[in-house]
Amino acid sequence: MASRPPRTATGRAAETTERQREKVSASARSILLTILGEFVLPRGGEVWTGTLVDALGALDIEEKSARQALARTAAEGLLTSTRHGRKVRWNLTPAGDRLLREGTDRIYGFMRGPHAWDGRWLVLTVGVPETQRQLRHRLRTRLTWLGLGSPAPSLWVVPDASKEAAVRDIIRELDLSDRAYAWTGPSAGIGDAAKLITDAWDLDDVEKRYLSFIERFEGLTVSSGREAFVNQVLLIQEWRRFPFLDPDLPAELLDHDWPGPRAAAAFHNLHDRWHRRAQDEWNRMDDSAAARN
Repeated sequence: MASRPPRTATGRAAETTERQREKVSASARSILLTILGEFVLPRGGEVWTGTLVDALGALDIEEKSARQALARTAAEGLLTSTRHGRKVRWNLTPAGDRLLREGTDRIYGFMRGPHAWDGRWLVLTVGVPETQRQLRHRLRTRLTWLGLGSPAPSLWVVPDASKEAAVRDIIRELDLSDRAYAWTGPSAGIGDAAKLITDAWDLDDVEKRYLSFIERFEGLTVSSGREAFVNQVLLIQEWRRFPFLDPDLPAELLDHDWPGPRAAAAFHNLHDRWHRRAQDEWNRMDDSAAARN
């Protein structure tokens, strides 16, 4: 077999540049979704291209990357466009509207307050072969978003039996009913629950992320509408990751003072404090875009 020729410095640089472009593209799309959920969805799901380009520009995303993010989001079926003379107006599709509404409910409802635990768990076993990578990814994404963790291959758990209906919907939508089984009930007291939790979720990493979030945002002040808008988007952008990472375990299963509630309080307090000025800044950008020829 012929050996692979060594990569040149130029080749390595090209690969690095391509990875950076991919990272910027993914970041731009992620921030675009945050903006769509926070500012476009409440306004009927319609927005000018210029408004989005200006908004993303305020977050240091170049116009080319902003337009690529728009095109990618449209290609995924979340946006459609209509031309008005020389301008383009974007509308959320039913799929985009549904995605953002579900995300909004989850993001703003997550860790909103303490919740009682009845001691019951939901346990799911579902097998998807390695060859069906896309299906495995979709399943993992949906179950993780719901708060389930996987302590072993094909096994998912969560200390919240009330999620039974939501899990059933996911299994049905992904057409996995013939490969899945689930149970709900209290622990049988066999084995180490602490080890199960450690294997299912990386709580050490989640805790570090919470502490970093608190350090970054708690006590932060803004002095202008522009700053309010930028920091509001960054605040939501950081917070929206936590429902994917933290199962919001009952206090009975945590062995120390968990920083999640403090981070949640910081998020909701700052969001409420910056809301009006951020929305006013969005209206200013939208009016400016609408007035352009």
